[in-house]
Amino acid sequence: MSANQNHQEGPGLVFLIGFMGCGKTTLGRKLASRLGYMFMDLDHILEAQEGITIAEYFARHGEDAFRLLESEALKHTPYPEHAVISTGGGLPCFFDNMDWMNAHGKTVYIKLSPKTLASRLENEKEERPLLRQHHGEALVNFITDKLREREKFYNKANIIADGLSLTAEKVEQILKV
Repeated sequence: MSANQNHQEGPGLVFLIGFMGCGKTTLGRKLASRLGYMFMDLDHILEAQEGITIAEYFARHGEDAFRLLESEALKHTPYPEHAVISTGGGLPCFFDNMDWMNAHGKTVYIKLSPKTLASRLENEKEERPLLRQHHGEALVNFITDKLREREKFYNKANIIADGLSLTAEKVEQILKV
């Protein structure tokens, strides 16, 4: 690699995964800007495609239908050659989605503790169908249980990063290695 390497020669597709509230969208926008890549949020793509919010889709059709729709969107969205893609928190845990992302790009798991996630999510529960009925310590327990189920998928990521100290600059450096 030359010192004046074009950013466009990087990893191609970068999929950001992790529990809801871990910062995938915020970090994704910053990382895409640093790399000169397009930023794509699969949740926003789904909402535009369906014409309703994810919470409304969940309420009308249920989680199973949503997970199938989400997997189809992951695999059939026409991605540009270089993009940072923020995924839904559950997406890596269904079907062969995690293996598909690893085969088509780099995956970055943004890892945070249940307590940190709960504090970030406490005021966003109306937009998060899986969290609506959980409050306080019950929310922490729910997140702890969900993470226990999901980490076996999240841990298949190419990169596992501590979400508390993670910056776009750090991810960029890791991706260049």
